[in-house]
Amino acid sequence: MRTWTKLSPVMSTVNIHQAKTHFSRLVDLAAGGEEIIIAKAGKPVARLVPYVIKGAVRRPGTMRGKIRIKKNFDAPLPKQLRDSFEGKS
Repeated sequence: MRTWTKLSPVMSTVNIHQAKTHFSRLVDLAAGGEEIIIAKAGKPVARLVPYVIKGAVRRPGTMRGKIRIKKNFDAPLPKQLRDSFEGKS
């Protein structure tokens, strides 16, 4: 039932009959991160993969007016602080 490839160390290939018979078990495996390939007559026809929840959509400009950057933000650091970053005493 398991097929190992270089791309995915956790992948199984099952035929349609096995998929129908063991659907709940296959869903549990997919939820655990395994990729299941469903084949018909030995040819892959479908892929069962874990569902990934997408993060919130980012909108440019939502922080406009809330962040202020000083004019000298890119000025050189004081020597003592710069030396600390560079590992000097």
